[in-house]
Amino acid sequence: MWSALRGRRLDGLKFVRQYPIGPYVVDFVCREQAIVVEIDGATHSTDDELASDKRRAEFLRAQSYRIFRVTNIDVYENLDGVREALLAFVMGKAG
Repeated sequence: MWSALRGRRLDGLKFVRQYPIGPYVVDFVCREQAIVVEIDGATHSTDDELASDKRRAEFLRAQSYRIFRVTNIDVYENLDGVREALLAFVMGKAG
């Protein structure tokens, strides 16, 4: 995913990775658009993990961030589709 975002490769938007926001470190963030990109692997499936993700999302939304969440599988198997969906999300056409 980083190869698709770094160097302003997504519509000229600047993303940074592993960025701290409050008590959390997000996978990627575009600060100017207040968009967080979270990539979920297999560790996001138990009740405890889902509850933790919910608390994290609530905190980030309270800080005025929008969250684009995608799975590892989608990134590995359909990166072009993920990029298109993220761009639509950024432009307010999805999510």
